Parts: sequence; C-alpha cells; structure tokens
Amino acid sequence: MMQRLGITALRPGPSGNEQAPNHANYDEALANPFPDLPEVLTLKNGRKVTTADVWWNERRPEIVEDFASEVIGRVPTNVPNVTWTVAATTETTIGKHPVIGRQLAGRVDNSSYPAITVDIQMIVVTPAGVKRPVPVMIMFGGRGLPGLPGFVPAGGRGRNDANAATGADSPATEQLIADGWGYVAISPASIQADNGAGLTKGIIGLVNEGQPRKPDDWGALRAWAWGASRALDYLETDRLVDAKTVGIEGVSRYGKAALVAMAFDTRFAVALVASSGEGGAKLHRRNWGEAVENLTASGEYHWMAGNFLKYGAADAAFGSRNAGDLPVDAHELIALCAPRPTFISYGIPENGDAKWLDHQGSYMAAIAAGPVFRLLGAKDLGRSDDYRTEKMPGVNVGLLDGQLAWRQHEGGHTDGPNWKYFIPWADKFLKHTPAARRVRRLKRVTIWSAGGTISAASAPRSRGATASSRGRNL
Repeated sequence: MMQRLGITALRPGPSGNEQAPNHANYDEALANPFPDLPEVLTLKNGRKVTTADVWWNERRPEIVEDFASEVIGRVPTNVPNVTWTVAATTETTIGKHPVIGRQLAGRVDNSSYPAITVDIQMIVVTPAGVKRPVPVMIMFGGRGLPGLPGFVPAGGRGRNDANAATGADSPATEQLIADGWGYVAISPASIQADNGAGLTKGIIGLVNEGQPRKPDDWGALRAWAWGASRALDYLETDRLVDAKTVGIEGVSRYGKAALVAMAFDTRFAVALVASSGEGGAKLHRRNWGEAVENLTASGEYHWMAGNFLKYGAADAAFGSRNAGDLPVDAHELIALCAPRPTFISYGIPENGDAKWLDHQGSYMAAIAAGPVFRLLGAKDLGRSDDYRTEKMPGVNVGLLDGQLAWRQHEGGHTDGPNWKYFIPWADKFLKHTPAARRVRRLKRVTIWSAGGTISAASAPRSRGATASSRGRNL
C-alpha cells in the first residue's frame, strides 16, 4: 500500500512507555499543535449551514465522503448478501430473569470466491414472556449464555467482558434484561480479523477475492461496523425486537467500531461509545497519547483505509502530511450521529483507562459536535461551544441531560460502571418504560379489575429460522 501511495517512509508513533525516548506527550501546553478544527457547520464552498435540510442534503454527505475516502474507507458496492440461520435456542435465566437465547450464524454468500468463508457469529437474548417487542443493544465482544455454544471472544486490548460485574454493579447483560431490554453479542473476529495479515481474508478479503485492498477500501473498523449493520438487518425481521430502538456498544477498538456504526448507519437509535481513543472519539489533531502515527503503524493500520497512511507519511511523492492535513476529525464523526442519543464513556487512568486515550481530547470533540445536535433539535452537553477552553467535568459527574452525553466513571478500561447511568438515559430518549415499572402498572390494573388476573402473553416467535440481509453500502 505504501508503494501504491508513493510513500517511502512513515513517522514512528509515540511510545506508551513514559520512560522511552519517544514517549507520548502528556503536557497540555504542547497538546494542541493544530488548535483549529474543521468547521463542522461550514460547507466546502464556505457557506454556513443554518438549516437541518442543508445539513442532511449537503454538509453531512461531504463529511461522510471525506471519512470514507481518507479515514475509515468505503464499503464496496458488491458486498454479498448475508443469510442468517438460528443454530440453537435455549430458555434460561440471567440473574433471576428468564430469557430466550438464540445462537445465530450469518453466512456471507461466497459463490463468487469460494476460497474464503465468512460466518458472522452472534447471540440474541431477549426477555421471556414479553407482550411487546423490546429494545436491544448490539454489543461487540464475547458474551456467552448458558446452554448455547457461544463464541470465542477476541482477546487483548478492547475486549469488553460484560459478564463480569464491576464492583457492586450487576453485569451489563443482567441490567439490560432487568430493564426490559434484549441484547446481541456479536463476534468481531468472525467478520474481520484484527490484524493486517487478515486484510486478504474475512469480509474484506472475500469481496476483494483474496487480493490487496485499494487505497480507499474499508478497514477493520468499517468492516466490524458493517457486520453490526447486518445484525440489525436480522433484528428487523425478528418480532421479539423493536427494530426502531436498537443500539450499538463497544469498548476500546470496539468503541471506535461502535462510533463508526452509529455514524454511518442511521438506523441505530442509540450508542454507548466507551474508551475509544484515537480513531474513535479522540481528536486526531491532539498531541496527547496515541497519535495518527500509531494508527498508521504496523499494529493498527488495518483498522483504517489505506489512504489514511498518507497522514503518517514522513517522505512521499506528495511530500509529508500529518494530522493537521486531515479533511475531517473526530468531532465530525460524533456529529454524524446527531440527533440520535450518543453517550461518550471513559474511565480514569489510575484504574487502567490510560492517559494514552486522551480523555480531554475526546471531551473537546464532543463539545465541538454539539452545534450539530442543536441544529437538529437535540440537546448537547450543555456547555459552551469553545472546545479550546472547555475542560472535562469531574470524575463521576455526568452530563446526561441531552442526546449527546458524557460521563467519566472511576473504573478502568471498561464501560461497566456507566451502564446504570446509560440505561435510564437511553430509556428517557427512546421512550422505553422499564420492565419493573410495567409490572407495577400491571398490578394496579389487576387490583382495579376486582380480583381478575392478567397473564403475560407468550413471547412471539421469530419469523422463521432464517433471514437474509442485504450487503448494502451504508
């Protein structure tokens, strides 16, 4: 790819080891070498965006195109269809709550290139005995369910194991079910491998018939997001699920993927984007912790489009480029989520959510995205628009009044401590009545009906064992 782009040398990224000679910067005085962000509400021709129509019809497509061309890559137009099959079903409990769990496989049509097989693995879990379709969170990572074969979770940084409770909190899966939500656990590795060698395999390799990518082809982040969209295709056929209230969640690299999914597929109703750092909610232009040059290095370049390498180039046919040359930045990725509810979550360095992630840089991005939320009739963080001077609120102080939300918890590299804040916040904006409140209402109705009893209807069955989803470009 470097040869194809005319790049002869890349700048090395900073080290996360603070004792190394090239250690990352953690001095706020040096953190903003490119203090002016691209103006999110200014068209390329210089005209200001003042109406929602201009945003949707003109400015948003400009930003989408820049991200697709230069940052995360394009989903090809010839991605094959996905056919979903229910492999196993179980009735069990999560905590004390009865649930129905289904193991699914999404077979991608490989008739054009049989040498590569892609079977997307996911588990769908919904409360048992519900009388109406439920909201669902699609969650990247490995979460099993008793009685189902499950899947092998991706290891290493970015694994979000929500089946392990944080402190006194129940696991995220139990909190969701208790509130009347369902959840989907999807395996990113079954969509696309998390390494550069995998770019000629997985869904990217299948579409390219085992050949290297083109410069604007998708990377792993866009591929994982594509897989989540195919899961949503399936949920749209499932009568147990309210497909209008499906959310997306991820931590670390999967937080990046969750943000990409939310930004590019407007069917997602809500997002929990956790500890996403560089390539996620963090501003590329910030000189703090992980940098553009880390994303263009051998360990992470596969997340991004090939063209993204240009912004780590020290020497190339076009000269050299850096983060300041990017046509877009993270505030615009967050803005693409507007006006839908978007919750930015971080922990603290003292407990493992490293300074490397640049919590302040992500907060600045959220501040800079605020004007788009307001333009579209939603509420932002409730602070000024001056991203240069705004500082993060204190730890455990949530800015949760608007559709754009922020909370830094006192835990580590996880979103575990924020689920008990995220769920009622999402309920409010999605107009979802928690299960416990529905039970109390049901009891009041039973008393009013003079001793009559009301029995919960059995959960409706899925519309068949298989469903096909289109491999469309979102």
